[in-house]
Order: sequence, then C-alpha cells, then structure tokens
Amino acid sequence: MSRLEQLQKLRAMSPQDPLAHYVLGLEYLNREQWEDAIAAFDDALRVDPKYAAAYYHKARAEIKAGRRAAARGTLKIGVEIATATGDLKTVKEMQQLADTAT
Repeated sequence: MSRLEQLQKLRAMSPQDPLAHYVLGLEYLNREQWEDAIAAFDDALRVDPKYAAAYYHKARAEIKAGRRAAARGTLKIGVEIATATGDLKTVKEMQQLADTAT
C-alpha cells in the first residue's frame, strides 16, 4: 500500500480529525496535485476552522495552481486566525507567502 493510499485510509477512518485531512493535503502537495491538496486542506478547515497551518499550505497549493487571488484570501483569513490564537510563527510564514502571491 502506497503512502497516499495509507493516508487516504487514515482520513476515511478519522473524518473528524483535521490532522488526517492535513497530512493528506501535504502528501498531495508533495505530489504536485494542487487541486487535491486544496480540497484536503478545505476538509481540514471544515473540521477545525482554527487550524492555521492548513491555511498556509492551502495557499501554497492555490499559488501553485495559479489561483493567486484565492491564495491571498486564504492567507488573509489564516493570518487573522493565527494572530487570534497567538501562532506568531505561522503569521510570519503566511505574511512572507503573501508577498509571493501578489
């Protein structure tokens, strides 16, 4: 069973675990499957809208998919969430990524 298949199985077994969706999104990013990555990060955010790292990686996938306007919107929300939760490292990373999404 491939890593992707294992992660898909994990997600199917734990649909309410945002981490299961998040790690699947990271695998799709590694495979350059941008739309699948975006969908997986959306699922993570549906389960946990305060999952700041998912906003960051979703925006990365959106940029790679040529969806820069969507990435800017994702990053705006992500920065707000990360700031509210005190995740300053992720705020900084998202602000740096936003510079590349213009």
